[in-house]
Amino acid sequence: MIARARSSMLLIGGVTGAALALAGCELGPKQSTQTGYRGTGMAQVIDVSTVGEQAAIPDDPYPLPPDTGPRAREVYQNVQVLGDVSAERFNHLMAQITQWIAPPEAGCNYCHNPANMASDEVYTKLVARQMLRMTQSINSKWSTHVQQTGVTCYTCHRGNAVPQYTWAVQQGTPDPRSILNNKRGQNTPNANVGYASLPYDPFVAYLQGGLSSRVAGKTSHPMGTGKSTKETEASYGFMMHLSQSLGVNCTFCHNTQSLGAWNLSRPQRATAYYGIRMVNDINDAHINPLAPVFPANRKGPQGDPYKVNCMTCHQGLNKPLGGQSMLARSPTLRGPIGVAAAEDVGGVAGRVATERAFDDPQAVNTGPAAAPADRPSAPVEEPAR
Repeated sequence: MIARARSSMLLIGGVTGAALALAGCELGPKQSTQTGYRGTGMAQVIDVSTVGEQAAIPDDPYPLPPDTGPRAREVYQNVQVLGDVSAERFNHLMAQITQWIAPPEAGCNYCHNPANMASDEVYTKLVARQMLRMTQSINSKWSTHVQQTGVTCYTCHRGNAVPQYTWAVQQGTPDPRSILNNKRGQNTPNANVGYASLPYDPFVAYLQGGLSSRVAGKTSHPMGTGKSTKETEASYGFMMHLSQSLGVNCTFCHNTQSLGAWNLSRPQRATAYYGIRMVNDINDAHINPLAPVFPANRKGPQGDPYKVNCMTCHQGLNKPLGGQSMLARSPTLRGPIGVAAAEDVGGVAGRVATERAFDDPQAVNTGPAAAPADRPSAPVEEPAR
């Protein structure tokens, strides 16, 4: 009797242990794609079910009307961004934005005073106006990252008034001058860096202000200005964020022979290069200036607005919404035609200098390969999003 009870307890314990062990696994079909030589880890494994969930797009409220008839500025008052669009298309975009962003119980009133739709007294209208400028800027200026797929409000919001994935400056250490309880911004499990002991706030350094993540030492322990172990840890934490945001591993962009060398990297690295600079531009030019507009409950613990990072758009996929473009439904969001594509801080010369430096075997721990003279510097193989 005792033996039978003991056997039952062992069986229950075994089943429970197996269930707990499997709870950490991602079940379901996977798709594996080899992207480089065998044995180098150059492969991507994708959870097919996750792609299906993240790529779902809602139907439009009604079909897109032609861009004919009176302009929006002729029909409505105080239309500052979309005044040259027909009133019919203006109304269509407003209906889309209501569906994509506004809480169902609020509708148009989420941004407007129903007694005076032209009024700017509701702060969300001021925010929405700036977000329209931002979206048009992304689609017209940052084709180096979004190419012709572009973005709409739905890319980030997905039916939420506030995008699900944002960031603000962390609370920080109570007394930065003391060593007591001062972890120097790391050694605290945080989802942003895969619960590693790395610096858990890589966004302040790399997603606003224009500071580049360019650690590439030629020794096992990087040293020198801008290439210290401390800088390396911060860069690695940031790379953990990129990896999680896009649902990929390091070899989606890099070659394990040399993570720094541009001439060995995949074209996706150049797409990411411009994406990081695009996010900097979004936060610096469009979101941080809204600090006086946002109320306290829409700001972080340090009083700055919640900003975007790679997860805000990508949400676990290497191409947001599975690479589907919604611009044909909302052509107004394409922005002005003929805008020059954004470049690095130093322009074309700065980008070329960066690639040359990272291809230099004296500067990085790379092999003997040299960059071909005619190698294009921008992504050419795969659409960016």
